Amino acid sequence: MNVWQAEAGIVAAKKKKSSSAKFGRSDRSAVGRWFWEIDRVLLLLVAVLISIGLIAVAAASPAAAQRYSGGDVSFTGLHYFYRQLVWIIVSVPVMIAVSMLPKSLARRLCLGGAAFFTVLLVFVPLIGAEVNGARRWIGFGFAQFQPSEFLKPLFIVSTAWLLSLREQDKSLPVIPLTALLVGIIALLLMQQPNFGETIIFATTWVMLLTLSGVSMRALGFLGLGAVLSVIAAYLFYPVATVRINAFLFGGTGDNDNYQVESALRTLTSGGLFGTGPGGGTRKFHLPEPHTDYIFSVIGEEFGLIACIAIAILYLVIAARVLIKLLHEEDTFVVLATAGLVGQFSLQALINMAVNVHIAPSKGMTLPFISYGGSSMVALSIGMGLLLAFTRRNPYLHRSPYVVKWSGR
Repeated sequence: MNVWQAEAGIVAAKKKKSSSAKFGRSDRSAVGRWFWEIDRVLLLLVAVLISIGLIAVAAASPAAAQRYSGGDVSFTGLHYFYRQLVWIIVSVPVMIAVSMLPKSLARRLCLGGAAFFTVLLVFVPLIGAEVNGARRWIGFGFAQFQPSEFLKPLFIVSTAWLLSLREQDKSLPVIPLTALLVGIIALLLMQQPNFGETIIFATTWVMLLTLSGVSMRALGFLGLGAVLSVIAAYLFYPVATVRINAFLFGGTGDNDNYQVESALRTLTSGGLFGTGPGGGTRKFHLPEPHTDYIFSVIGEEFGLIACIAIAILYLVIAARVLIKLLHEEDTFVVLATAGLVGQFSLQALINMAVNVHIAPSKGMTLPFISYGGSSMVALSIGMGLLLAFTRRNPYLHRSPYVVKWSGR
C-alpha cells in the first residue's frame, strides 16, 4: 500500500510540474516561445488603446448613426459600436498571427503584399467606390476596403529592406528606386484625392532615408524639394489649395474650416473631466464623429485629462519601441521597426493636431481608436509586424554561467 501511495505521489508531482511548466521558460512550443519573446508590455499598451477606442466609438456611435442613417431603421444608437466590435474580433487574431511570423518570412510577405496593393491603387480611381467625394475604397457595401491603409506598413518594411541593402553594396541604386516608388504612390493617392496619406508616405520615406545614413547634403535637397512640393500642391492641386486656404484664412462659408473649428469647440466643451459618457451634445454637429473627429468626442464626454492621457499613451508606445532599438544591430530591423512606429505615431499626431485646430483637415483616423474596418485590420497588421521585429530571446544576452545556473 505504501509503494502504491509513493507511485501515485510521483505521478501527481509530474502532472503538477507539467502543468506549471505550461507557458514557462522551458516551454519550447511555438506559442510558448512567442509568449516569452514578445514585448508583452507593448502588447498590453495596444490592448489598452483598443479598449479605449471601443468605449470612444460607443460614445460617438449615436451621433454618427443619426447623421448617416438616412432613415434606415436598422441604424440603432450603437450601430457603429457593434460593427467596431466585429472588426476588433477579426483584427486581434490577425495581429497575433503576424507577430508570430519569423522576421525573414514577414519581410518576404511584405514585399509581395506591397506589390499587390500598389497595383490595386492603380485601379482605385477606375473602379473604386466614391464616399464623401473621394474614391479611396474598392469593393461593395460591408466588403469595402482601402488599399492605401494596407499598403502603409507593407511599403515601410519593403523600403526598409531595400535601404538596408546599401550596407552590403553602396553602389546599389536603392535610393532612386525607393524615390520612384514613393513618387508613383503619391501620384496615385493624389488622384483619389488623399493628400493626408500622401504626406504619411513621403514623411516616413524621408525618415527612413535619414536613419539609413543619407548625407546631410541629400537631406537638404529633400527638404528643399518638400517645400517646393507643398508650394506646387497649393498652386496646382485644388484639394490642397482649399484646405490650406481654409486653415490659414478661415471663412464662415468654408466646410473644411467649419469642421475643424467645430471639432475644437467640441473637444473643449467638456472641460477637464467631461460631461460623462453619453452626455455630449456638440458631437451631433460633427461631420465624422466616429472616425476623423473621435478625439473631440473623447474631449467632450471624458474631458481634456482623458485626451492628454491618450496622447501620453501614444508617446509611451513610440518611446518603448525606440528604446528597444538601441540594442538592435540588424539594420533592416532598425529601419523597419522605426518606420512602423514612426508611421503609427505620425498618424496619431496628425489626427490630434487636426482636432485641436493646429493642422488642416486631413481625413486621418486615430490609430486603434477611430472606427473603421480597413484601418483596424491594417493597423493590426502593422502592429503585428512591429511586435514580430521586436521579439527577443530572453536568454540571448545572458552569460554562460547564468544560463547554466538557471537551468540547474
